[in-house]
Amino acid sequence: MNEEEQVARISVSGEGAVLEAAFDPDGQRLAVRYRISNSGDVPLVVFDRGDSHAVLTKRLVAGDVPAPRVENGADGLTLSHAAHALPDPAPTVPPMPLATKLGPGERLDAGFELDLSLFSDAARVRWCLGVMPFDEAVLRPATSAGDVAVWSASFGVVERQQLLCTPWFDVAAGVFEGG
Repeated sequence: MNEEEQVARISVSGEGAVLEAAFDPDGQRLAVRYRISNSGDVPLVVFDRGDSHAVLTKRLVAGDVPAPRVENGADGLTLSHAAHALPDPAPTVPPMPLATKLGPGERLDAGFELDLSLFSDAARVRWCLGVMPFDEAVLRPATSAGDVAVWSASFGVVERQQLLCTPWFDVAAGVFEGG
């Protein structure tokens, strides 16, 4: 079996956005490549660039896609790149969500990898990506170190974002459930 046959692909549509994802498991490593397309007529922001605290502490280069946030639930691991609420108690330097801007008709290709051996039960995995219409009232340009312009968002975007989530992925079988 060649490498391309091992890659599982899925497409998820939302309001003004289409997410195409390819999951490629290799032992205890899961590579995820994705394309997010703006299918609407207004600009979108895509919350796939981490947070300002990770950039300030040099754990992340501004503009890079970080490892996803991981939540281990009863159904499996949920990976996410999305805006998250301000922690309570609030830290001295809050981790402001970072995003990219995607104009109407534009698309963005990116990816990340995750070491599944770090998690006790990684039999099922899904990934969610946060997007929302661009709103100058809650976004401002942030410092970026690459080809991707980065925007910083207020925590008010958490409730306004749309989560595009893949179906559950069976890691052992290498397929999306229901697909």
